[in-house]
This record gives sequence, structure tokens and C-alpha cells, in this order.
Amino acid sequence: ADLVYTRMALESLADWQWLSGRSGLPVLHPTGVLMFFSRQEPFATQSIALHRQLGLPVDMLDRPELERRYPQVRWDSIEFGLYEPRFGALMARRAVQTLVAEFAAAGGEYQTAAIAPPAGDRRIESLRTLAGDVLHAEHFVFACGPWLPSLLPDVLGTKIFPTRQEVFFFATPPGDDRFREQKLPGWADFNGGDIYYGFPDLEGRGFKIAHDTHGPRFDPDTGDRQVTAAGLANIGDYLDRRFPALAGQPLVETRVCQYANSSNGDLLIDRHPVFANAVLVGAGSGHGFKHGPSVGRYAADLVRGELRAIEPRFSLASKGGIQDRQVH
Repeated sequence: ADLVYTRMALESLADWQWLSGRSGLPVLHPTGVLMFFSRQEPFATQSIALHRQLGLPVDMLDRPELERRYPQVRWDSIEFGLYEPRFGALMARRAVQTLVAEFAAAGGEYQTAAIAPPAGDRRIESLRTLAGDVLHAEHFVFACGPWLPSLLPDVLGTKIFPTRQEVFFFATPPGDDRFREQKLPGWADFNGGDIYYGFPDLEGRGFKIAHDTHGPRFDPDTGDRQVTAAGLANIGDYLDRRFPALAGQPLVETRVCQYANSSNGDLLIDRHPVFANAVLVGAGSGHGFKHGPSVGRYAADLVRGELRAIEPRFSLASKGGIQDRQVH
């Protein structure tokens, strides 16, 4: 329920649809998204108002309608839901791979390398990779996700907080199509503020589910990528309660990823405070990827000096040193 990010998601949608058309396999699965709530709360009221303001369709579903449409969900304690038909699930790895291929086909040069922290007076003349190669450019954009605070510790070491996030995929019952995208949208259970979210079984990978609470601090280079027994038990308890047909189903895949959090969940897109030809892009905070095309346009305009309006919430100056998430 945030005008800035809802507008960015809407602006990005056409680009994701275009990229999906170029990729061969879908980048965007148009599953729709269902948010559900145990009581009336400001987030839901604001979401409805924002959708109307932006001309986005949204259906408000009461408990009987939820039970009719989605009988595979146990709706105990839920009062109503909001269904957004225009959005869906992004296949992030495929999206990045497709974008790299498009970039290279357009004449861009793509390299995979680790770099040393930048050095210079007021400008960066070049970057050095850890392999000893030197990269020259007129402008540099640092969009390094959870590696940003370690690459630029003096600037971002206390401004971006990488956290450990566990994701689970469960097999669906044989012959039961109720958990496929034709029968179940992407979903988020706001659960009194303790959010769980997931997606239906896409491409036979399994039913995806995660607990949207910040995990412990995480080093993306050395952190353990095995999920914890406590995390699995927590998800199992939730499945038993909300998706009873999935209780006891085999766990088929897990992931440990990371959120690169700002203090309050706002993105970072701003100039480096010292290097005039460097731009910082990061602090996705668990919700940044879907805004990628809009973020890219904003950053490109910033690099070229063509940005028409600065968004103060994206500024480095707005980033605090204590985690207190306010944006989801």
C-alpha cells in the first residue's frame, strides 16, 4: 500500500511481459496475487485506494467467496482477501539470464568478476578485478545486492543489512491440480503482521512458501546455505494450519537467499557521496526485483543527468543505521 512502489511495479509490468516474450520460457507467470487478512487494517484500506487511483483492478473477496474460489485453503481466522489479477510470479534467474543475452546481442560486453573496492579522489578512473584485470569506464553503477556493504564499507557498511532468508518447495499430492497456477494465485497471508507468502506449483517445481520475517545477519560469500530445522518446523506448522492438503508432503527443494535491507525497506538509488561518476543501486529489501525495469530507468537517467524528479526516499541521506522495516 505504497504509491511509489505500486506505480513502479505497474510501470515495470510491460517490460517484464516483453522480456517474457523474448525468453522462450516464461519470465512472468500471470498468476494474479491474493493477499488475505484476519481483520480490517490500514494496509488493506490503502491498497484498495491506491488501486483505484492508478486504475488497477482489485477484487475484494469476503470469507464465503474465498471459500468458494479456493477450497484448498483453510480460511480459519481470515475475514477477507484482495485479489490483484494483473500481477504474478517472476522467474528471477531466467529473467537475469535472458536480460544478459539481450544485452550481449545488442553489443554489450558482459563479464563475471570480483572487484576490489574503488579508489580515487573525486572520480573513479578504473576498477581492478581480483584477477588483476583493469576495467575502464566513464561512469560506474554499483548494483551489487548483499555485497554492497562489504564492497563499500565506509559508505554502506552501516546502511545495508543483509539477512538470511529461507525458502521451501513442497511436492503437491499426486493427481491434485488445486495447487497449480490455474487454480491458485500467488498469495500473501498478512497474519496480523507476521507475513507468510508463496506461489503455486510453477513448471513442476513445487509449492513455494516462505516466512517474510528478517533472518539473522548473513555473509553472502561464506554463509551456510542449508535451511534450519527450526525454519522447516515453522513452515510445516503453517502448512498444517492453512494448506491442510499439503501437510506431510515431501520437501523437494530449499533455498537460502538473502535480503539486502535498508533501515526501513526503501530502495537506494543515488550518487556516491565522493565519486561524482558513480551511482549506487541496492537495498532491495525483499521487494526490489519486481521493480527492476523502473529502477533501471531511474538509475540510467541519474547517470545521464536526465532525471526529472528526485525521489527523496531513494537517497543515501535517508538511510538510517537501525533496522526498522516499514515498507513491504
